[in-house]
Amino acid sequence: MSGTVVTIAVCLLTICAMEFVAWFVHKYLMHGCLWFLHKSHHRPREGWFELNDVFGLFFSAVSIVLIYFGSRGQPVLLGIGVGLVGYGIIYFLIHDVLVHRRVHHLFVPRSGYLRRVYQAHRLHHALETKEGAVSFGFVYAPPPERLKAELGAKAAERALEGDGL
Repeated sequence: MSGTVVTIAVCLLTICAMEFVAWFVHKYLMHGCLWFLHKSHHRPREGWFELNDVFGLFFSAVSIVLIYFGSRGQPVLLGIGVGLVGYGIIYFLIHDVLVHRRVHHLFVPRSGYLRRVYQAHRLHHALETKEGAVSFGFVYAPPPERLKAELGAKAAERALEGDGL
């Protein structure tokens, strides 16, 4: 296979794989030991930047390094680096622009996939705590009805724990 074909294939695989990586990082690291960075994202933002943006800077730096070394004859590294950039663009457009409106626009998704992603992320932000959240993906969104039921079940569980039962 030529280097170009390898780079394109790896790039597309990386874009797909990043949703799983992002889900894992979001659920277990951002809502775990790295909550001190991520909690800024669950609070009202003051200004254009938030401490949570460190995650974007980290993945940007990783992609720059991979593209640098990949462009020196390593098509797999180049594909991973470009795939990270591709996923970053998709993430930015869906998460930062559509859902959080970090770029002003008037579009409101009324149906279909974009509405589902929007609803799922709003349900993720229903709580400002690191425990009890739902929907940790950024591009894939479970049905809102399922997420609402999951939030209700978790709230009932917390209520029972609070009662000492």
